[in-house]
Parts: sequence; C-alpha cells; structure tokens
Amino acid sequence: MEASSSGSDGKPITHQPVAKDVNIFFDELEGTTSPSKDDSLLHRENLTSTSDNTSRLEATGEGIPGKNKSSGLYFRDGKCRIDYILVYRKSNPQTEKREVFERNMRAEGLQMEKESSLSNSDIIFVKLHAPWEVLGKYAELMNVRMPFRRKIYYLHRRYKFLYRIEKQLSRFRGWLPRKPMRLDKERLPDLEENDCYTAPFSQQRIHHFIIHNKDTFFNNATRSRIVHHILQRMKYEEGKNKIGLNRLLTNGSYEAAFPLHEGSYRSKNSIRTHGAENHRHLLYECWASWRAWYKYQPLDLVRRYFGEKIGLYFAWLGWYTGMLFPAAFIGLFVFLYGVATLNHCQVSKDVCQATDIIMCPICDKYCPFMRLSDSCVYAKVTHLFDNGATVFFAVFMAVWATVFLEFWKRRRAVIAYDWDLIDWEEEEEEIRPQFEAKYSKKERMNPISGKPEPYQAFADKCSRIIVSASGIFFMICVVIAAVFGIVIYRVVTVSTFAAFKWALIRNNSQVATTGTAVCINFCIIMLLNVLYEKVALFLTNLEQPRTESEWENSFTLKMFLFQFVNLNSSTFYIAFFLGRFTGHPGAYLRLINRWRLEECHPSGCLIDLCMQMGIIMVLKQTWNNFMELGYPLIQNWWTRRRLRQEHGSQRKASFPQWEKDHNLQPMNAYGLFDEYLEMILQFGFTTIFVAAFPLAPLLALLNNIIEIRLDAYKFVTQWRRPLASRAKDIGIWYGILESIGILSVITNAFVIAVTSDFIPRLVYAYKYGPCAGQGEAGQKCMVGYVNASLSIFQIYDFEQRSLPSSNGSEFSGSPLKYCRYRDYRDPPHSPVPYGYTLQFWHVLAARLAFIIVFEHLVFCIKHLISYLIPDLPKDLRDRMRREKYLIQEMMYEAELERLQKERKERKKNGKSYHNEWP
Repeated sequence: MEASSSGSDGKPITHQPVAKDVNIFFDELEGTTSPSKDDSLLHRENLTSTSDNTSRLEATGEGIPGKNKSSGLYFRDGKCRIDYILVYRKSNPQTEKREVFERNMRAEGLQMEKESSLSNSDIIFVKLHAPWEVLGKYAELMNVRMPFRRKIYYLHRRYKFLYRIEKQLSRFRGWLPRKPMRLDKERLPDLEENDCYTAPFSQQRIHHFIIHNKDTFFNNATRSRIVHHILQRMKYEEGKNKIGLNRLLTNGSYEAAFPLHEGSYRSKNSIRTHGAENHRHLLYECWASWRAWYKYQPLDLVRRYFGEKIGLYFAWLGWYTGMLFPAAFIGLFVFLYGVATLNHCQVSKDVCQATDIIMCPICDKYCPFMRLSDSCVYAKVTHLFDNGATVFFAVFMAVWATVFLEFWKRRRAVIAYDWDLIDWEEEEEEIRPQFEAKYSKKERMNPISGKPEPYQAFADKCSRIIVSASGIFFMICVVIAAVFGIVIYRVVTVSTFAAFKWALIRNNSQVATTGTAVCINFCIIMLLNVLYEKVALFLTNLEQPRTESEWENSFTLKMFLFQFVNLNSSTFYIAFFLGRFTGHPGAYLRLINRWRLEECHPSGCLIDLCMQMGIIMVLKQTWNNFMELGYPLIQNWWTRRRLRQEHGSQRKASFPQWEKDHNLQPMNAYGLFDEYLEMILQFGFTTIFVAAFPLAPLLALLNNIIEIRLDAYKFVTQWRRPLASRAKDIGIWYGILESIGILSVITNAFVIAVTSDFIPRLVYAYKYGPCAGQGEAGQKCMVGYVNASLSIFQIYDFEQRSLPSSNGSEFSGSPLKYCRYRDYRDPPHSPVPYGYTLQFWHVLAARLAFIIVFEHLVFCIKHLISYLIPDLPKDLRDRMRREKYLIQEMMYEAELERLQKERKERKKNGKSYHNEWP
C-alpha cells in the first residue's frame, strides 16, 4: 500500500570543527552555479522539478514579504521563516528560567520574536528562526546528509535478443490501462523526488553540494530538527543537569513546543488546475483524503514532512496491509469452499436428519432435553469454518507470517537505502532527568563519552525489576480473575436463559449466553486497558530506566503483555478449556461444588470461538477507530466553536498559523505506541486463532484500508505537526511480531487438534467408518460418524440437582430412559459404566501426533523460508557497493577540480610554486 522513491536527510554523530567562511563559499557558489529557479513554482505552467531534496512548495512566497507576513509562517519582516514555536503563559512563575534559556538561545545565534495570542492575552508565542550560519554549523555537527550529485544508475549489458523482447513487452504494457493505484505524478509532480547521492554536510566542502537557494536548501523538517537539537542542549539554570527543553516542558516553564504546519490543508482552488498550496495541502489531497483510499501512499512526501520514524510506521502499515490481500483471499476461499460443500457434508446431513437422537440437557434443572436435529443450523455454520481446507489455511497462515516478516526486512532495507538510513546510528542518548535526580550522588565514567554520569547499582536495579515483575504477575492474575468471573456468568446465565419466558431466547439459551458474555467481556477488556496503562506507567517509572529508548521499550513490553493477555485470555479459555473438563452426566465437575461447568454446543465449541473472535475483533476495531479520530475531532470542534463564539468566524479565520496549530491536539505522549499496539494486537488476532476464524484476515484488511486514511487524516488535520525524528526500523515491535508468529503455530495446531473435529473425523474415517482399512476419507466414509461420536447415558443415573424438570415425554409420549452426550464413553450396562472407549484413546493419540507433526513441519518450513530469503536484496547490495565506489570517485574528482582551479588562479596572479600537485 505504498510507493517510495529515494530521499535524503541527516544523522547525528560526533562534533566537527565549523568553518567560519560559509558566506564566502556560498557567494562563490552562487556565482558559479546556474541561476536560482523561480520560487513560486506552484502553478501548472511552472511545474518543474528542483534539484535539491526540498520541493518548490517549501519556497512558496520567498521574496514576497507581504504575502509571507500574512501567511503566519514568517517573522514580521516576512523574510525569516519560523522554524519552531514555544508557548508559555505570562502568569507562569518560571520567568527567570525562561529568560536565561532565551538569552542562551540568542547567544547561540537563534533569532526570536514574541507574539501575544489573539484568543487569550495570557498566552505568549515565541517564534524561533535559525539563520543560515546556525543551520550550517549544526548540520555539520549532526552529520546531516545532503545531496551533492545526481545518481548514475549502472545497467548490465544485455544481449540484443533480450533487449528486443523487453522492448516488445514495454510496448505491450503501454497499451494496457494505467494502474489506478499509482499516484498521478504528471498532475502532482511534487510527489517525485530527484535521485541524488548524499554526503554528510560540511561547510568546508560546501561547493560540492547542490544549492540553488540557501533558504530552501534545508527543508522545513530538517530545520525544525536542528532547532530542537539546539534547544535540547541549552542551559536554563546553573548546574550540570539544568539543561534542555524537555525539562522546561516538564516543570511547566513552557506549555508547548512544536514545529509549524506549512499552512492550511484546504484550498479554494483545485490542486489539479492550480497546484498545491503547500506540502500539507498536497499530503491531504493525495494521502489523507478519502478520495485517495485506493492509492499508494506517497511515502517520500510523508517522510519529508513528518520524518523517517513516522514514515517507517506508514511504510510498515502499508506493507502489512498489502500482504493481507493474499491471506484475505485464501481465507475467503476457505469460507466459500465451506459454503459450496455445505450440501455435501455428511456430518451436517446426519445432524439435520437425527430427529430420533435426544441429547441430554446442557444445564441443571431448567434446560430441557433436545433433539440433535435442533442444532442443524449450528452444524452448518460450523462447517463453514471447520472444513477440509482449514488445515491447509492454518499452514498457509503460519508460512504467511514468516514470509511477511522476511520480506518486510527486505523492504525496510530498500527504504533505509532510499532514505539514507543504512549507515545512520543513533547518537549517544541523553540520560533521563528522573534517572539523574534519583542517582546523582553516585557516578561512574561513561566508557563511550569518557564523562562521569549517574550510576544505578546492580542490586538496586535487580530489586526494582523483581518488584516490577511481581506487579506484572499480579495484573495477569487480575486478568485470569476477570476471565473466571466471565466463566461464572456463563454458567449461571445459561440456566437463566433456559428458563426465560421468551421462546426465542429460551430455545437459543447457549447462543444468547455466549453473545452476552462476549459483549460483557469486551467492556471489561476496555476498562482494564485503562487500568493497565496506569499500572504499566507506574511499574516502568519504578524500574528507573536510564534512557528514553530503554523507558519506551520497557513500557511497550508491559503494555503489550497486559493488553495481549487481557484481549486473548477469554479466547484461550473458549478454545482450549470450554467443555473439556465438565465430566459426564451423573458426575459433572462443579465450581465451588455448586455451579456445573459449561458444556459445548452439540455441534462443538468452534462456533463459540468464532463468535468470540468475530465480535471482539469488530467491536475493538470500531472502538479504536472512533477513539483515534472521533476524540480529536470532537475536541477540535469544541475549540473551534468556543473561538467562534468569543471572536466571530471572520476573526477566527485571520488567526496566524501558530495560533491555529496551538488549538490542534498534540500528538499523544507515547508517540506511535498506540498505533503500533493496535496493529500488533490485530496481527495476533489474524494469526493466532485463524484456523477457527478464516475471515479474520479479511476483516483486518478492510480495517487497515480505513486505518491508513484515518491515521493520515489525523496526522495532517487534527494533530499539531510532530517533530521529524529518525529511526532505522520499527524497533522492539519486530521482536514481538516474531514471537506472535511462533505462538500462532502452536495455537493453530491445538485449535485444529483439540477444538475442531478434524482429528476425530479422520480417525473415524480410517479406523471405524465404512471405509476403514481402505485408505479413503471422503464424505461417504463419514456415514455414521455423528452416532459414533455420541455416548449413551441412562437418565436414572442423573444426580438429584441435575435432574431436568421435564421427563422428555413430549418426544415419544412416554418418559425417556436414555439420552446422548458428546464423548467417547462406554454405555451404562458395560462392565465399566461410562469408562473411556478405545476410540477415545485412538483420537487422543492422533491429536498428540498431529500437534507434534504439524508444529515440526511448519517450523521447518518457516526456518527454511527465513534461510532462503536474504535480508538484503542482491540488486540493492550491488547498488550500495557501486554507489560507495562512485561517491569516492566523485569526491576525488571534485577535490581535483578545486585544486586545479586554485592552481590556475595562482598562475593568473603570478604566484607559482614548484612541485605542485597535481
């Protein structure tokens, strides 16, 4: 679901000396390069590509002070672009810290302006601008990669025959209709970025880089990131720990800090006739708009506007959504195969025709006897999900999960290459202020930086981890207690619904019990999620992680563990425990010696598992989508309504951009955590119990198509612009995905062997049915299977508290003597009444053998696929090697050209030296 080309950005490494003659180099460059292109390249007659990695949209209005001043993106002079916004209240007492902080900002070279809010005079906006000298200095210190030469692609020499074939194929493809999913780069040319080689920016070698306009050489996201880097290292008070913008935001000195959006995302003019007003408008039209729901994502534009970290999230989400297409197609095929073979299923026929088989009551007293044929509908529905193609689909999904992860590694490598992330490494992270405050008295030397830093003793760290692990265990016990409460609810209400006065509910008491239990379970899940977030936050802070990434990984692991157990615990109960330990009529197992454990429906437990997964999956996805978009929409609508009432609609429309952005919702405190968590939990639902619910990939696909546009709309229109940050991959989430893939193999093996009737049917077909010993297992071999899977119980042997209120005379005119139940047990008159039959042991052995064979087979296939699929595509590896070679050659040639030029100038001025090189 994405389309990506090459791009460039920066990476922070160690500091380097800064050249003082930047302006001289730049002036010389402006004199030697081609003239700067017109900056207002927004209309169709001027739609040509610029040569650096900033687009013409970032240059909109350059050189038009009046327009710039009214746009809200520049200082009052209309020339200095606003790179960052700080917000504070005049009534805030932290005045001295702000003054010191702002004085240090000016000393560092940042330019500053202050504006009062038009809607609240107590709010002050601090506008920050980084001039060229500051940007160049810190771009070199942060090792920001910038373009310096167009890419040259090396093509292998081909034979004439192959060349002719390729030419004919390309001509044939030209006759075919254009792919509707691709973005229209002719009408939206700003989506296409130039392919340029990049290198770490250096002021001493500035003449190597492609610079047409120094105001747009660094794009807006890079400028904001540089300013944020400066603010994070700025002191606000005397003391070694009194440093950084984050601490000022924590102690309330500043209320907010954010980069500006690039104007409005809406325009009166059509983008197809007048072009895009800015990058935000372009992103809205070709990405966040619902009209583009079927289009590929413009990942390069997303990365350029929001940074690599957010770009990687949408790249992963698009890749996951695209990989769901084959899984959804195969799952739908399995379901349709069940529909097509429904009338030929011998088991369903036997159940629907078994009017003379009377089943024992499924609860005490109030549940009546029932004919087996009454469960005809449930038997048919079960066949839709539990049919001959289910095992194939389970194997396919296990392999699919491996292929998805392996090919994502390859896709990530391509994106990392295109976005200059291959050689990027995270700089040494700063220590968290909370860690410094806690352990500031004890220090040791950092082996990397060589500077003293706070140190946490090993014993203290272990004790905190043990307490945190105990808290995790306690919360998991709370989840199990909640599931136990749901079990008690199901046991109690099945009798209540069986005695209900409405015939519809009375006749479908078990389905009504399951449906209401699932809905109640969903409500408990959502309530516990709120509690789990607070507990995970408390336990993570208790551990005192050293850096922000350690804190984020610890919090992520806890939240995933809590929510995964919370979401899937009841599903595990239904899949592997429901109806497995109930005993048999006359000797039922009971909770607290009172409540009889719930039994499966006469058609099996798979229908309960399908209902559980379907309802939970649909309700949770609907709720998540509402909370992701509906909540910010309502908050922003309320803010706009309040401003409209206080200032009028015309005054509100004239608010500057910084005021409009401040009225938007900030990105949540955990960054992309909620977005990733929702998709990872969905991935678990899609793979772990997919053998019981083949339509899960289809539901996930439909949700993700909506999810991409919802998230895009939220980022573009409802949230303040987040700071563009870098990342090489999706972090700890990849390890969690691999763990879910391994767990899915185990759970699907148990679902097929234990929950479904696949194994009992095979055993009957090959050992006990009409085709026993013939090596066949078709539908004709299943005649008599239903009768063979039911045991006989003598009603006289019922316990007094289990004895039904009716004697069953409504079936035959006389009281019933026997009823049937699902199990493999001997009849009441055998030498060992109600003992297990030989068929039970055959089925049990076959189930265990199937689990072992299935797991080993699938794991072997997974490891084979992982081995055969390299993490780095061969063509990408060759491109990287050749690019490294070409960059060295280009740098050598550029340096040689500079030296030759200096030599000619010296000769011209009459200054010559012996033994000059070259």
